[in-house]
Amino acid sequence: MNQNLFATFATRMQERDAAAFITTREGRGYSYREALTATERLAGALTELGVTPGDRVAVQVDKSPEAILLYLATLRVGGVYLPLNTGYTGEEIHYFLSDAEPALFVCRPVNLDDARSLAADTGCPQVATLGTAADGSLMEAAAQATPRDDIVERDDNDLAAILYTSGTTGRSKGAMLTHLNLGSNAATLAEAWRFTEHDRLIHALPIFHTHGLFVACNVSLLAGASMLFLPKFDIDVILEELPRGTVMMGVPTFYTRLVADDRLTPEVTANMRLFTSGSAPLTAETHQAFEEKTGHAILERYGMTETNMNTSNPYDGERIAGTVGLPLPGVEIRITDRETHEPVPRGEIGMLEVCGPNVFIGYWRMPEKTREELLDDGFFVTGDLAMLDERGYVHIVGRDKDLVISGGYNVYPKEVEQVIDELDGVVESAVIGLPHPDFGEGVTAVVVPQPDADLDEAGVLDFLQGRLAKYKQPKRVFFVDSLPRNTMGKVQKNQLRERFQDSYR
Repeated sequence: MNQNLFATFATRMQERDAAAFITTREGRGYSYREALTATERLAGALTELGVTPGDRVAVQVDKSPEAILLYLATLRVGGVYLPLNTGYTGEEIHYFLSDAEPALFVCRPVNLDDARSLAADTGCPQVATLGTAADGSLMEAAAQATPRDDIVERDDNDLAAILYTSGTTGRSKGAMLTHLNLGSNAATLAEAWRFTEHDRLIHALPIFHTHGLFVACNVSLLAGASMLFLPKFDIDVILEELPRGTVMMGVPTFYTRLVADDRLTPEVTANMRLFTSGSAPLTAETHQAFEEKTGHAILERYGMTETNMNTSNPYDGERIAGTVGLPLPGVEIRITDRETHEPVPRGEIGMLEVCGPNVFIGYWRMPEKTREELLDDGFFVTGDLAMLDERGYVHIVGRDKDLVISGGYNVYPKEVEQVIDELDGVVESAVIGLPHPDFGEGVTAVVVPQPDADLDEAGVLDFLQGRLAKYKQPKRVFFVDSLPRNTMGKVQKNQLRERFQDSYR
């Protein structure tokens, strides 16, 4: 299979011709034909800026249709797309530019001076800007450049993108994703989720992440669907657009906010055929409440930066709350002992490992880390603890690094969190391990109460008596207004560990 991702997209774009590809609420946008032509002009600009096949193009810009066209143009010239979180600081960008050594750094117009300084300091030869209204020096260069209508040849294992992991522990690692990785996964998802050219995707996700860029955009492109591009999740806008959409991809926060709004009704969602959720765990309560209010069962799936999507609840069949479904076609999974990598019996918790054409080829310039996590037989050690139930559905129990070992016993935070969350007055909770003089780690709960709840530490601990084994019960309970989350909605337990680290000293 010779997979050139842009060539595949270009064929589909020619077929769709005048059909809408990407639009904004303000009415700006591109048909498929216009988008394809725009990639020719942007490819010309990239070439004149010195981008050659294999070169990295680092991009830290706000969400816009043109940012997607830049991604496509980078693929067109054989470049490697490197999206960067818009929240990254100058110090963080310095690390990424130093590590990836891009040929070009594209930034927001307002950040140009800082970007030039960072580029000079890290040896990045070119800087360009891209705004949210088809503005910036890159678009000016595209208007003047000689268009390129050719497509640079790329093969299965040529790099298409590098995505840096969030780096909650240690320095961020650059996951190297190939044309085959991205192309095969997009094709699998388009089929699994029944995407067609009649779909209109409500896109409210960021585009510096696997979910918003590769899952949402690549799948839409392959299917010839249209996308409504929203700068962010705004509940008023979402509720206005739902009657005109057919699919929405979201993170759990989208759904908790929708469920809490009285305007969410079966009538508002009548035209929708699919709601998906990922990037962070969706609670069973949110899943059930959403179905009760709309008649739609959210389809939860599971993936990560290094692999794209691995599992999904079925499109046809039971979507089980609290699970991430079944392995996608072509993806193998196994649950193994954390030390030996030997499979554990079904129903037991172990390390989730995955293998398939979607799995990355390694970490950029980190061969030792690659050997640790990408095994000789092709399986990738995800770092997620999971359990396979009798139906073959995967249950994610938590991150390996979040496992609490207290007095020699393994405590899985999610198990404790689920019980705490059953207590009236609890919005959500996070369970962490903190240094403890007697137990090594002390099981510790951080709870977000409802504003009017009459909760205290003693009440939570009393509730857990008889519901959890003694060794699983928290030694302390702290209350906070909200849990720290990253842009994709994942709870940042490292921040909680840091905040409460001296609790037992």
